[in-house]
Formats: sequence, structure tokens, C-alpha cells
Amino acid sequence: MDTALLVTPFSDENLQLAAQVGTTDVVSIFPGLELDSLLKIRNKVKSFGLKLSVIERYVPTLDFIHGTGQRDQQIEDFKTLIRNLGEAEVPVLCYSWMPDDDWQRTSLEARERGGALVTEFDMRDPDTVQSVTGFDFQSGNPTSAATLWDNLEYFLNEVIPVAEDAGVKLAMHPDDPPIAMLRGQERILSTPEAFERLVSIVDSPSNGICFCQGSFASHANEYDIPSLIKRLAPYITFAHFRDVVGAVPHFTEAFHDTGKTDMAASMKAYLDSGVDCPIRPDHVPTLVGERNEFPGYHMLGRLWAVGYMRGIIDTLKTVEG
Repeated sequence: MDTALLVTPFSDENLQLAAQVGTTDVVSIFPGLELDSLLKIRNKVKSFGLKLSVIERYVPTLDFIHGTGQRDQQIEDFKTLIRNLGEAEVPVLCYSWMPDDDWQRTSLEARERGGALVTEFDMRDPDTVQSVTGFDFQSGNPTSAATLWDNLEYFLNEVIPVAEDAGVKLAMHPDDPPIAMLRGQERILSTPEAFERLVSIVDSPSNGICFCQGSFASHANEYDIPSLIKRLAPYITFAHFRDVVGAVPHFTEAFHDTGKTDMAASMKAYLDSGVDCPIRPDHVPTLVGERNEFPGYHMLGRLWAVGYMRGIIDTLKTVEG
């Protein structure tokens, strides 16, 4: 497993910090559809001795998720992005099938250890649900689960051959929060069975999943995360290392050492199963001195998390070596 960081803001200082704490791989947000823009990001990352391995977040998806009149054009744009990644030798593209575009919470300022700020979801207070990213798509005509699956099959049949040709692996992120209905809109990708259905639609190494530990851990079924990693290991092309306290209908984010999951056992499950992909900390607490403008995505918590992750990996290698 290669430890990675989503570097936001994408600055020289943050790239240098990533290199200093021993990160090897960098994750960047959607760079647009111009190859030159992607190459500039890749070359900047390379200048710090790092590798640009994943593109994720803000990738336009809503037209093909809902099957609007712009679906085919957005799919063509997605293919362009895949080809650009292949040209730039960026191996993974992470996306989601969340019909409201991105993850949702009811509070962005819950308190964790030492007053650190984390996000919270509480279905008992549905009127306060909000997008953490600030983009909150709500269709006046909700798309049924059956149609979401039909649209997903159409999409995969279109894009997976392009991804295979480009040498790029797609990584589907689970719904967050992991519930089947949110504000009147059905959602389809929150269970292991749904992800097994996803990868069976087009059987290809390019049709993979982003194993987001926090999304599965916060499901009402409260899955055993190490066991689930082993179950889905053949399809994992990217991983988010995070944890929560509680589960649907009410959960909060946590530090990696204060949540409910056995994080060392989780990392061991990846290694024992032969999973070989970038893994990054996700949804980290906002620490003192940070303004919480981008909940879950500030730098100090990530730096702490990388040290925690590398400590687990080194210990496992020592014990098993």
C-alpha cells in the first residue's frame, strides 16, 4: 500500500509537507478536461519527489447519474478525462454515484478530542442535512433506484473499454451517508452486495471500487471492516482510511485512534489480501489554528494521520517479517 495525501490547497508548502512526512503518492481534485492542466499538476508533484496517482472530487457526474439530456456529452467528457490520465500516467480515477453529488452531513462542527472539529450526521434532524462541499444538487423529479442502476450499466459499458485502453482503473466511492433514501432521493451504492453487483456489470480490472472505511463503518449494518476488506479485496483500486463513532441513524467522524474500527486489523487485511493501491487518510478532524473552511480536508489532521498509518504499516511488516 502506498500512503497518499489529497493535497488541498494545492500549494508548494503542502506538497513539501507531504514529502517531509513520508507520503509517496498525491491525490488531486478534478483538473478540467485539458491535458496540459493535468500535466502541469503531475509535473509539479514530481518536482517534490512524489507521484500523482489519483484524481478525485468535483468530477462532473450528475448528468449521467440521472440520465439527463446531457448524459452522452458528459460521458464523452469523462472518457476524455480517462484518456488524459492514461497519457499522463495517472493510474486511478475515483468517482461516485451519489445523486446529490457529494457527501452530506447535519453538522460540520461536532467536537472530538481536545475540541477538534469533525462532521456529524443525525437522521433525527433531517432539515439540517447539507453538502459538506457546498454543492447540493436536489432534483425536483427524483430518479428511482432502478433507473440509477440502468444508468450505471449504460455508463460502465461506455467507459470501461476506454479505461482499459488507457491503463486507468476506476474507483467507485460508496454513498455517504450510507443510506438507501435521502431527502426523497433513492441511493444505490452503500452495501457490499451493491458493490459486488457493480463490478459484475462489466468484469474488468478497470471497474474497481474505492474502499472508504468510514462509509462502510457508518452503515446501519455496522460491518466488520477487516472482514469486508478481505471480501472486496479483488476489486479495491483505491482506499480511504478513516473511522467513525456510531452508525446510521447517528454517527460522527473520529480521529483514527478514537473510532470504533480496529484500524491495525484493517491495514493488515489490505496487506494480507494483496491489495496494492494508494491509500489516504480521509475526513480528518480540523485542528486548532485551522479555520474549518473545508471540513475534513485541512492539512494538520492529515499529517497526524499519515504518521499513524505509517506506524501501523511498519509495525505489521516488522512483526510478519
